[in-house]
Amino acid sequence: MKFLDQAKIYVKAGDGGAGCVSFRREKFIEFGGPNGGDGGRGGDVVIECVQGLNTLIDFRFQQHFKARIGEHGMGKDRHGANGTAIVLKVPPGTEVLDEDGETLVADLTEPGQRFVLCKGGNGGFGNAYFKTATNQAPRHANPGLPGEERWVWLRLKLIADAGLVGLPNAGKSTFLATVTAAKPKIADYPFTTLHPGLGVVRVDAREMVLADIPGLIEGAHEGHGLGDRFLGHIERCRVLLHLVEGTTEHAGKAYKTVRKELAAYGADLDEKPEIVALSKVDALTPEVRKEQLARLKRAAGRTPIALSAASGEGVEAALRAVFAVVEEARAQEVQDDAPAQETGWHP
Repeated sequence: MKFLDQAKIYVKAGDGGAGCVSFRREKFIEFGGPNGGDGGRGGDVVIECVQGLNTLIDFRFQQHFKARIGEHGMGKDRHGANGTAIVLKVPPGTEVLDEDGETLVADLTEPGQRFVLCKGGNGGFGNAYFKTATNQAPRHANPGLPGEERWVWLRLKLIADAGLVGLPNAGKSTFLATVTAAKPKIADYPFTTLHPGLGVVRVDAREMVLADIPGLIEGAHEGHGLGDRFLGHIERCRVLLHLVEGTTEHAGKAYKTVRKELAAYGADLDEKPEIVALSKVDALTPEVRKEQLARLKRAAGRTPIALSAASGEGVEAALRAVFAVVEEARAQEVQDDAPAQETGWHP
């Protein structure tokens, strides 16, 4: 399945049905009076978050969605039926943005959440509605109101507990494949990863979701390489695992390059908790390993983890460090969501 994380769609709610001009015409009833029914209401356009989807591929080949119009009123006081609403199903983590691509309309993060994008137009009144003591035979009715319409952007941001960042070929996909059941494409050339990937990590009877995004290079915020458009997928992460390739020329400079791109992107990515690790240490001599760890420590301001997904060295230590931050963040969220305890003395 092709990974699609952004789509622009046109949505239009149904127009309301028109009211009816009708009079009762029966034998031996000379003044039957008006009996035109009201028009039905147009259908709404609703967007719903559902479980089981992980891409916006459903909006790849269809970009226009229109709800049903309301039925027109009829004689004998018969009101028109309401139009059927149309429900657009999206995966958790989908943001709905206005046509400008910046104004947030809705943020759907949990299955079951629904939001009305466009409301259907009200149906028009039939002539029976306008009957009064001084106007007993009205000959006019209201047309239905038009439904709302708009262009919106759908943007998917994967919901994961931790995210992998680093330069291309830093070993992020290899690490993901080692610690999860995910099977990302792995090769020995840059930009092997073209689309974000997710995997579930299990350590010490605990679970978390790990996200892998394509690598960043210098100038990614200006569109170099694959750009920084995939950084949105780690905005919701609680912690970042920053992998720096040990075989690179200078581990400290590689670390600072990625940090610069995170800061240029914004969304407080550079403020998130970070675990730093030097990857591919199995391919280094003891002298080079020591030198690269020292460079990375000076650049990051903390002691990095020596890691090798191929040999398994440091993998458990990195996962436990990530888990510690994730569980702390989860506990804080539960505490923030809990209702305030009632204070005061009670007999």
